[in-house]
Amino acid sequence: DGKPLCTFFSYGTNDLTQMTMGISRDDSNGFIPKYLDLGIMLDDPFQTIDEEGVGKLVQHSAALGKSVNPTMSLSVCGEHGGDPKS
Repeated sequence: DGKPLCTFFSYGTNDLTQMTMGISRDDSNGFIPKYLDLGIMLDDPFQTIDEEGVGKLVQHSAALGKSVNPTMSLSVCGEHGGDPKS
């Protein structure tokens, strides 16, 4: 019928972060503070979105979705939605 299948994308960025980085949010407190101290990570990826990884995935999928349906709504759910750096 020519109508787009999706009218919105809602990104669960905490789950997307876990799957993209291959780390469990539940276990991350055991090593992320050390990674931050050593400069391996600049921010906790569960507090501030990882722009080079997770951010690029969101950006890419949003562009593909908008190419099919330019009026598509986009939203973020989870802690990243409330973080100004994200």
